[in-house]
Amino acid sequence: MTFRRVAAVSEIRPGAARVFDVGDREIAVCNVDGELYAIDNVCSHDEGSLDQGEVIGCEIECPKHGARFDVRNGKVTAPPAFLTLDVFPVRVVGSEVEVDV
Repeated sequence: MTFRRVAAVSEIRPGAARVFDVGDREIAVCNVDGELYAIDNVCSHDEGSLDQGEVIGCEIECPKHGARFDVRNGKVTAPPAFLTLDVFPVRVVGSEVEVDV
């Protein structure tokens, strides 16, 4: 595993997502009540940027057509998407957020 620093914990506010380039991927890091989750930032339905959508509980909604994904496991929770997204390990070291892609 190769964890890479993406942000300070304070930069990802509760109920929000921020996108980071990690390696060759765009990863959305979501803050769900203080727990951080990392998921591919591209909707599997129409390639919308998920970080532009809303974080609702443990789900992130694509702003284009309303598809939703569980940020904990990448599974689709609302169509029109039907393909699961990749999720990635997240850890906090001191005040820094790190993601393993």
